[in-house]
Amino acid sequence: MNYRVELCPMTRKLCHELYKSWENDAAIYMDMSMFRKYVYNKEAVDRYFDSKQDVSRRIFAIMFEGRPIGEVQLKQIDMEKRECTLSIHMQNDSFKGKGYGTEAEMLAIQYAFDEMEMEAVNADTVVKNVRSQHILNKIGFEFLKEEGDFRYYRLEKSR
Repeated sequence: MNYRVELCPMTRKLCHELYKSWENDAAIYMDMSMFRKYVYNKEAVDRYFDSKQDVSRRIFAIMFEGRPIGEVQLKQIDMEKRECTLSIHMQNDSFKGKGYGTEAEMLAIQYAFDEMEMEAVNADTVVKNVRSQHILNKIGFEFLKEEGDFRYYRLEKSR
C-alpha cells in the first residue's frame, strides 16, 4: 500500500507546529462539561511534550505534505508481555474522514510488531467515539469489552 502519511519521531518543534492549529474534538469527551476550546500556549505545549518523554511510550508526528497533522503514540509499553497501547489524535476536522488516521494507525501497528517486536497492540475509545471504533474494527482489532465510558480492543500479531 502506498501511504500518503508518514510517521516521524515527535520533536519539540513538531509538537509546537502541530498544536498551533489544534482543535479539541468533542467526540472524545463523554462529559461535555470537560470540553474546552483549545487555545495554543507555548508553555503548556512544552509541558505536554516533556510529560511524554519516558521509556513506556513512543510518540510520533503524523506527517502529511511535510507538516504534522496529528500524533500517534504507542504507550504503556510492556516489554515483558510484548504489548502496548495505541493512541491517536488528529489536529482538526480538516484531516479527519480522509483515511490519514487509518494509515497512521496501520504504520504505528507495523512499527510495534516489526521494530518493537510486540505480540499485541491494545486500544481503547470513549463509548461515543464511533469513528475511532469503526477504524479499529476496519484495521482488524477485536472488541474485548465495554466498561464504564470506554470500549477496549486488541490486535494480536499474526504468527
